Amino acid sequence: MGEVVNLNRVRKRTARVQAEKEAEANRAKFGRSKNERAIDDAKARRHEALLDQHHIDRGDAS
Repeated sequence: MGEVVNLNRVRKRTARVQAEKEAEANRAKFGRSKNERAIDDAKARRHEALLDQHHIDRGDAS
């Protein structure tokens, strides 16, 4: 006789494995390290500061 297999468990196990593979692909595709995010944030703040320095403030603007 063959081994008795619970199909629900097999189905759930297969779904978990597939989800883990998809998560790994997404981490590789979209993931960035904390250092990379910090560098991008610093660049954005510097860019905003440079733009603010060139802003001409006019008193008649509404």
